[in-house]
Amino acid sequence: MERSLVLVKPDAMERELAGAIIARLQKLGLKLVAMKMLHADKALARKHYAVHKDKPFYGDLVNYITSAPIVACVFEGKNAVETIRKAMGATDPAKAEKGTIRGDYGESLERNSVHGSDSPDNAEIEINLFFSPEEIFGY
Repeated sequence: MERSLVLVKPDAMERELAGAIIARLQKLGLKLVAMKMLHADKALARKHYAVHKDKPFYGDLVNYITSAPIVACVFEGKNAVETIRKAMGATDPAKAEKGTIRGDYGESLERNSVHGSDSPDNAEIEINLFFSPEEIFGY
C-alpha cells in the first residue's frame, strides 16, 4: 500500500471545503489514516517547500501556506499518489479539468485549494514533516 500527504490549503479552509475535498478522496477508495488541523509556522513551510527555495515564488508559497490554518491528511491505498494527483487536476485551476478538485474549487495558481505529494519518495518525506509515526493509524 502506498501513502500520500494531502494538505487542504488556506483558501479551501476559508471557504469551508475541507470536508468536500477529503470526501472526494475517500470516495476513490483511499483510506484516511491520519488527519489534523494546524497553523503551519514558517519553519515547517520552508521545509515543505524546500524544493522551490531558488524559485521566485518561494516566499509567496511560504507566506500563503502559513496565512491561515490547514488540514494535513495521510491517505493510503493502491497507487495513492497517482490517484490523488489525478483527482486534484492540474496545478493551475484554469488548466484543470472540471470534476477535479482544483478545477472545481481552485481560484488561482497560488490559491489552488489542495496539495498532494508528487511521488512516493516525496510522500514519505512530506508525511514525516507533518506527522509522527504514532499519529498514523492502520485499520
